[in-house]
Amino acid sequence: MHLAILVTNTDESAFAQRHPKDGEKFPAMLHAVRPDWRFSVWQVKDGDFPATLAGLDGAILTGSPASVHDDAPWIARLMDLIREMDARGLPMFGACFGHQAIALALGGAVGRNPNGYVHGLTHSRLTHRAPWMSDLPDPLRLYGSHVEQVTRLPEGTWPVASSEDCPIAGFVKEARIFTTQHHPEMTPGFIAALTDEMADYLGPDVTARARASLGEPADSLAFATSVARFFEAASSPGS
Repeated sequence: MHLAILVTNTDESAFAQRHPKDGEKFPAMLHAVRPDWRFSVWQVKDGDFPATLAGLDGAILTGSPASVHDDAPWIARLMDLIREMDARGLPMFGACFGHQAIALALGGAVGRNPNGYVHGLTHSRLTHRAPWMSDLPDPLRLYGSHVEQVTRLPEGTWPVASSEDCPIAGFVKEARIFTTQHHPEMTPGFIAALTDEMADYLGPDVTARARASLGEPADSLAFATSVARFFEAASSPGS
């Protein structure tokens, strides 16, 4: 399996330099369950896009502090690429910003969370189980950090997860698209450090809730397995 990592994370702060980047986190996540898979990384947030989709079995779109509504040339170009990949049937997995970008590019809508910032360990109910999700626990625990969310799904897609703070926490389209609003690539150490880094921005209440939530483990390995199974199902004959 050869997957593209399309990095949308615009954070180049000193904090970001002290931690693995998304071009490392997502391969590490999947190498934990599929050690022989190959990855090619493009920094699409810098205008670095694949010259061709040939030879790729799928694409992963990462999270970002950017908004999908930002007026940035790379975001408009990414929207075009998402529509091209969808038209060609190239499997896509999107996390956080990637989840929102896929929804918006294909005709859905994204808006601000009415209850403000969601940060820390999240609990989502599975509202539909695609075949590759059969072994996921319910509720599903994943780390999250977002202040926008998908408010309307594109036609031909189905929601797969929902939480109190995020009604559309993930969706699928046939065996070609799989998304989550959350961050399966984040490790316990990283989300703890990120919470400390964002404390002033999040405010005392959100920060306190986030820190309290981190005493519980995330279902990261189980979710990584579901992402691997998604790409395997998408590449199987007749999918």
